Amino acid sequence: MPEIKTYREALREAIVHELDRDESVVLIGEDIGVYGGTHLITVDLLEQYGAKRVIDTPICEGGFTGAAIGMAMMGMRPIVEMMTMNFSFLAVDQIIQNAAKVRYFSGGQVKVPLVIRGPNGGGVQLSAQHTHSLESFYGHFPGLKVVAPASPNDAKGMMLTAVRDDNCVIFLEAGALYGTKGEVDEDNPIPFGKARIAREGGDVTLISYGRQVPLCLRAADTLAADGIDAEVIDLRSLRPMDEDAIVKSVEKTHRAVAVQEQWRWFGVASEVAAIIQDRAFDCLDAPVERVSGAEVPAPYARNLELAAFPNEQQVVEAARRVLYQGEK
Repeated sequence: MPEIKTYREALREAIVHELDRDESVVLIGEDIGVYGGTHLITVDLLEQYGAKRVIDTPICEGGFTGAAIGMAMMGMRPIVEMMTMNFSFLAVDQIIQNAAKVRYFSGGQVKVPLVIRGPNGGGVQLSAQHTHSLESFYGHFPGLKVVAPASPNDAKGMMLTAVRDDNCVIFLEAGALYGTKGEVDEDNPIPFGKARIAREGGDVTLISYGRQVPLCLRAADTLAADGIDAEVIDLRSLRPMDEDAIVKSVEKTHRAVAVQEQWRWFGVASEVAAIIQDRAFDCLDAPVERVSGAEVPAPYARNLELAAFPNEQQVVEAARRVLYQGEK
């Protein structure tokens, strides 16, 4: 039977499961051992598995990411923790030029089974330099897989899949979701490229991922009070993306709102709109709406941070517009 766990606990449970299952799995990153991880995902694991499998590193993302890539090429399965995914900017050359390309360069002879994980996006007052939503950035590069689970169950199931994948996986965790709770299956790997219908509906499709999924579910509740039946699609896997799930839902509802936390330009919502345009244009009864973050660096002040990211009312208003119940 599923148990109730937090997002944080579910991630840790998946990592422990893989450490026990496969001796080639190792953890590497800053403060993950003695300190137990800044976000407590790796607490007590140094004592359980020792310093050869839980490796504390200097503050040098380019160095320890490069080391992890070499370990992966030699047959190990490293899990790299970024204290926040913003710090992965310091390792971008290693990730993009090596982790994403080595398997292609070698004609498939050299695999890079590597997971790079950490908190992504806003909602926790880390200000402009520590608050970025990097899904569209990493999703741009062939050779990388990019996932953003929204629930504890998906966090666990997708981490199991990520560790077993022979490609580099960018595993984006919403820091604001670490304390959220939900039912978690015992051991159930969740395949990439398969979206989840978080709520079924027939009037409009709300499409999102990560911490915007709970936002869309709250918006759907608000819409339901006015007799509007919204379907909520949780993409959870961004590269590969489940295009069929998007198209199937729009064929049913004929209206769509794509919601992302990141800035509007060059975002995941744009890709979702393009997929609908390419594959379901004749089914649309209204243009696709996009809801996104404000075009400013993330503010630190809580009231300004709340204003800079999507909110429930914005999603509700976008849904009303595609139903021609609000102003364009």
